[in-house]
Amino acid sequence: MGAHFDSLETRDPQQREADLFARLPAFLAAAMEKAPGLGRWLGGIAPEDVRSRRDLARLPVLRKAELLKRQREEPPFGGFAVAEALKGTRVFMSPGPIWEPQAPGADPWQAARAFFAAGVHPGDIVHNAFAYHMTPGGFVLDEGARAFGCTVFPAGTGNTDGQVEAASALRPQVYCGTPDFLKVMLDRAADADKDLSSFRLGLVSGGALFPSLRAEYAERGVRVFQCYATAEFGVIAYETAGTEGNPLPGMVVNENLIVEIVRPGSGEPVEDGEVGEVVVTNFNPAYPLVRLGTGDLSAVLPGVSPCGRTNMRIAGWMGRADQRTKVKGMFVDPEQVAELMKRHRELSRARLVVTRKGSADVMALHVEPAGGASVDTEAVAASLREITKLGGTIEVAPPGSLPNDGKVIADERDYAG
Repeated sequence: MGAHFDSLETRDPQQREADLFARLPAFLAAAMEKAPGLGRWLGGIAPEDVRSRRDLARLPVLRKAELLKRQREEPPFGGFAVAEALKGTRVFMSPGPIWEPQAPGADPWQAARAFFAAGVHPGDIVHNAFAYHMTPGGFVLDEGARAFGCTVFPAGTGNTDGQVEAASALRPQVYCGTPDFLKVMLDRAADADKDLSSFRLGLVSGGALFPSLRAEYAERGVRVFQCYATAEFGVIAYETAGTEGNPLPGMVVNENLIVEIVRPGSGEPVEDGEVGEVVVTNFNPAYPLVRLGTGDLSAVLPGVSPCGRTNMRIAGWMGRADQRTKVKGMFVDPEQVAELMKRHRELSRARLVVTRKGSADVMALHVEPAGGASVDTEAVAASLREITKLGGTIEVAPPGSLPNDGKVIADERDYAG
């Protein structure tokens, strides 16, 4: 294989920029006509006038809360999907719930580039431990790996013993999943005297890959790379390898996307190096999204990557710009906490605290009882799991003791360790 996936990755940056904004006006015109919800959202803009980043920055940022509201008012997609482009594809439900259609064609989420950049080869076997149930996570990487020529085992989530048994028999070269589940598999395999030494590479997403965890994987013979992906856009950016095969700083933005970093709560682009919210515009014919705010924080890194790819580099995922929080690859939303409160009238306040125990994300729901009521912690825990699809402990706090700071979800994970 060559050093790069294709010639698009090494274009002159000005050529790439000119190409993106030469395509954008016609794309906007067609998308606003075929996806009437997008047309209503953008109002009376003239697509032919959007020919630069400065022009694009004048358009409103679509927040996920607004998209969720419009989908509820006009189910399932709020008018943002193009019906004729959905034939023969899939539809997913992400937490919120937000409905996400799959675009037609091979590798619709552009994941193949991330596999290539990580050092994966066509013919490698990929153990895909992302979820295939309801949400698109498993399919995002599955489609990209198969389009690249890999063989995929759709392991999905959970059933650690079964996954270890399968990997020890199939001997996959590549792990694909959340950053911490590979450690769970390797530890379980060691306890069960199963050989998972076939894993040589990992491509992870859905959470932070802490430096200490990456170093531990390297000591165990697995080089692990990250990609930054969302259900709406697929792979937005991905890590690349240096000449020694180790990850280089930052993540290279994928082709065919326009990525901006804006000041949280506004649509104003920030200066390079300043942390802000990632806002993305795509060229997806089935699900055209213009300036969608991801709610994720990042920053633009200066210069061009030593790997030779010339697209913008971002620092990767640096936390959330809002309270919607990613835990073990799944989003947890303040509206889900509100739903739990409606089910349990014995609670007056609740605050979901996300921390880490070892290398794993953990959740604890701190609750205050209402008017001296007793709290059935097992029932509340069952509701938490049913609503969020994630488990967590319940901690009863004295009345009036939870912080009065407006936070429904508090992410207290340390991303420096």
